[in-house]
Amino acid sequence: MKLVTLIKKDDPNSTQHIGVLLDNGQRIAILQAGIEAMTGSPSPFFIDMLAFLRGDTAARDEAHAVVEYITGQHPPDSIVASDSVTLLAPVPRPESIRDYMGFEQHIINCIRAAGLKKLAPFDEWVEKNFGRKRSIAYRLNKAWYDRPIYYKGNRFSVVGSDAPVHMPAYTKKLDYELEWGIFTGKSGVDIPKEQAFQYIGGYTIFNDFSARDIQMEEMAGRLGPTKGKDFDTGNTMGPCLVTPDEIPDPYDLTMVARVNGEEWSRGTTADTTWTFEDIIAYVSQSETIHPGEFFGSGTCSGAQGRGCGLEMGKFLKVGDVVELEVEKIGILRNRIEE
Repeated sequence: MKLVTLIKKDDPNSTQHIGVLLDNGQRIAILQAGIEAMTGSPSPFFIDMLAFLRGDTAARDEAHAVVEYITGQHPPDSIVASDSVTLLAPVPRPESIRDYMGFEQHIINCIRAAGLKKLAPFDEWVEKNFGRKRSIAYRLNKAWYDRPIYYKGNRFSVVGSDAPVHMPAYTKKLDYELEWGIFTGKSGVDIPKEQAFQYIGGYTIFNDFSARDIQMEEMAGRLGPTKGKDFDTGNTMGPCLVTPDEIPDPYDLTMVARVNGEEWSRGTTADTTWTFEDIIAYVSQSETIHPGEFFGSGTCSGAQGRGCGLEMGKFLKVGDVVELEVEKIGILRNRIEE
């Protein structure tokens, strides 16, 4: 299923509903309306997306049954046209946000672009002729190979697809990041990697907008990022939450970023070094994870392309429209505004 959180455009109270996309996204089945028509009472699983994630497999099973009932019986008010609603982020306020660096090539590219600068071509030559482990970028980044490093983001700055992203007044180098991520679907602690897949509640697309000039200044202090990442509307997610049964092989998906219709980035989840299972196992060491927590993949860079503007030396401006597309999920689209 592809699930969404929505508000009906003609609803003066802006009530949030969760629904399931139908007909390639042209229509949406409203789950709570469907279960009430089906059973005569609402479901605690369909109060919001956090409640759905807490329900885990029982919630998914009930949603499947409700969608089958809605598409077969067409009860009143259970289906809406997609153009009659506003989509929010699938989980408008996650329980937490962790974003980690899952793609080796991204951190190598960033070290060269932001750290080595004029030495970057020489370091690329060293890697080409003597191997990556002899390169400067590798040697400066050795800690990354020991564990899946992450930072914690601001869960209050999340917005959905087609929502405006406001450029912070303090930056001149706003950047996008081609990412995707998971929401957890159950609680656990000290989770073995071999069992970690069972804790994935769904997948979505993530754009971790970044003020690169500020980020570089902050991280020179050996901590952060802080205001390089934390600003209103800086975390965009969507357009939907895809349940794991829809993506049998999550590490074989094409990812693309476009700015104003022009392709800037292309990659594949196959280039992931640290998987979601790795990060669940790492984070849950002596720490309980809970349903509704978000783990971002980090920027998708690899053999096919570079996953953010920093790696290419180009940045966003007011008026730009950024689209991230991930196979089997959809397109996350946002416009940069003042």
